[in-house]
Amino acid sequence: VQLQASGGGLVQAGGSLRLSCAASGRTFSSYVMGWFRQAPGKEREFVAAVSWSGETTYYADSVKGRFTVSRDNAKNTVYLQMNDLKPEDTAVYYCAARRLTMSRRNEYDYWGQGTQVTVSS
Repeated sequence: VQLQASGGGLVQAGGSLRLSCAASGRTFSSYVMGWFRQAPGKEREFVAAVSWSGETTYYADSVKGRFTVSRDNAKNTVYLQMNDLKPEDTAVYYCAARRLTMSRRNEYDYWGQGTQVTVSS
């Protein structure tokens, strides 16, 4: 599976962005999809995940209520809608894929190249 993330950019605090992650391959619908982020000088951290069906979602406490993860299996794409952005959300955001079970750990099999999100105060 190859993943291509897009949609990052510069936004003011309180603003919104929607990230997309396009996947190659005909088995996209069988993968759990996750979003992670890494800020300068910090470790990569979990943001959100969505099950293969889209019915189950996980969120980090820091983004719960502000971010929404979803997927469109017909388009082989997963989304991360980010609202009420804060300066501390500034990071490179990565999408990732893994088989079978949901996880908040970095235990994903495939990773995209990352897209930069910068939130100004």
